[in-house]
Amino acid sequence: MKAGDDERPDSLSSPDKALGRGNDGTRKRKRRRKKGVQAGQPHHQQTAQAQPQESRNPGSKKKHQRNRRSLQGRPLASPSESAAPAVVRSQPAHEIRPQPLAERAHSAPPPGDLYAALDLGTNNCRLLIAQPTRPGQFRVVDAFSRIVRLGEGLGSSGRLSEDAMERSVEALKICASKLSTRNIRKRRLIATEACRAAENGEEFLARVTAETGLELEIINRETEARLAVSGCSSLVGRETRSVVLFDIGGGSSEIAVIKTGETRSARLANHITHWTSLPVGVVTLSERHGGRDVTPAVFDAMVREVEGMLAAFESPDVRELADDPDSGFHLIGTSGTVTTLAGVHLGLQKYDRRKVDGVWLSDAEVSAMQAKLLSWDFAGRASNPCIGPDRADLVLAGCAILEAIRRRWPSPRMRVADRGLREGLLTDMMADDGVWRRLRHRGGFSAWRGRPGDKT
Repeated sequence: MKAGDDERPDSLSSPDKALGRGNDGTRKRKRRRKKGVQAGQPHHQQTAQAQPQESRNPGSKKKHQRNRRSLQGRPLASPSESAAPAVVRSQPAHEIRPQPLAERAHSAPPPGDLYAALDLGTNNCRLLIAQPTRPGQFRVVDAFSRIVRLGEGLGSSGRLSEDAMERSVEALKICASKLSTRNIRKRRLIATEACRAAENGEEFLARVTAETGLELEIINRETEARLAVSGCSSLVGRETRSVVLFDIGGGSSEIAVIKTGETRSARLANHITHWTSLPVGVVTLSERHGGRDVTPAVFDAMVREVEGMLAAFESPDVRELADDPDSGFHLIGTSGTVTTLAGVHLGLQKYDRRKVDGVWLSDAEVSAMQAKLLSWDFAGRASNPCIGPDRADLVLAGCAILEAIRRRWPSPRMRVADRGLREGLLTDMMADDGVWRRLRHRGGFSAWRGRPGDKT
């Protein structure tokens, strides 16, 4: 019996009776006609409503059943087709058909396979909760990001200020609330440069645990560099042999030189040949030189400071990295600085990660965007939808760090990544758990093709 059949009259339970055949069917058809006339309803409308769909259209019953089967666990062929199923609407209990065990085994990963990554940086507090999908990829289930400026004033005092800690704790309380409502299989919560450098960094994290229940670990700079590479690995094409990847943070900037050679490991971080972490970021550099009123002279001073730090980094120069015409050498940047440049370049009226993540910028386009931002005053930068008032005093410091990197490793193009440490944390946790390998063995990827929001 199909859903809703219990509401139809018993007299319609067989084809012969539904078509009004036999004496019993004739008498009941007359009664229906009489009742319909009394109700003021035309006879042909009442008869059409009383007939089952399969009796009005021969062969439709098989087609209807076939469609019902094909919709169960159907692969999502494209983002446009997959957008609708991402929203789950409640159904009446009598309309829900239990999913066969064989189909459940080959569909999406179980709801409990959720992973969480939290990154408390010098400028931002960010959280991602995600579910693994295709190999090396995941679907974001929940996310949170807030500018907290934990490292504000750290360069001059050596300590985290009370206001900065208070802002961060409030943001972390929201993260704790989000985590408490999910069945998280594994999570990793990290803190970076601000807590590394501050005299009261450990004391602050103890306060975080007491007030939010979250236990954060302070990672070292090498781990931070590797996580940045892991988070961006899918944006480095298989044909690429060498790349310089950088992450411009709030209090530090990580740079990794990557050479893959003929064979490439499943983990791009295994191909890091040289790395460094500069003790400078957008917050610390803007505080030293001023971020509101940045003249060309101030900008040049910031660039020179970062160039001096890079001079101590012993690594291959661009001639060695791009010696082979087929090396595909390029830069890849992951930070608010490069995503802001991309958003301004694209002329976005509202920042859109889907349009920014993975976009290519030529060397000339990067120079043009930096010159444009330098020509704007603070109010002009703050009014741009891709910058806003919270980043208006930081973006030019980020551009100065980027300019120093571009001078050290000149490249005709740069790829923009709107991803970073959180994505690296998620990718590493899922790989360590072997979740993609288990799903492959179950055959889950034949039916699970990802949804909007999938990341790698």
